[in-house]
Amino acid sequence: MRTPAGIECPYFYGDYFRGKNVEECRLLGSNPNNGPWKADLCKTCPIPGITRSNACENMTLYASVKKGALKNRRVKVTAYCSKSNSEVKEPHVGCELCHQDLSIMEKPNPS
Repeated sequence: MRTPAGIECPYFYGDYFRGKNVEECRLLGSNPNNGPWKADLCKTCPIPGITRSNACENMTLYASVKKGALKNRRVKVTAYCSKSNSEVKEPHVGCELCHQDLSIMEKPNPS
């Protein structure tokens, strides 16, 4: 669904049926320590970019809200790969194990 920032995000939910105006981030809502969700978090959230660039089915995203400079709140994302059983260092790229198979398929034969 399209976020208030105008970007498609699989974790954003908006219910506007019959005058309702319910909006929430279901990924941030799953963590009770995040506090209240506000639509301005969508402007700088990295989750839509991660889901567009990496569709690995083994990667699980976890999000939390952190306070940055000047008391503005930002979304911090960590990712975990169930195939390699490790934390993913760069969620936009993915872990080395899942995408190792793809790099082998893309290499042309030198013959």
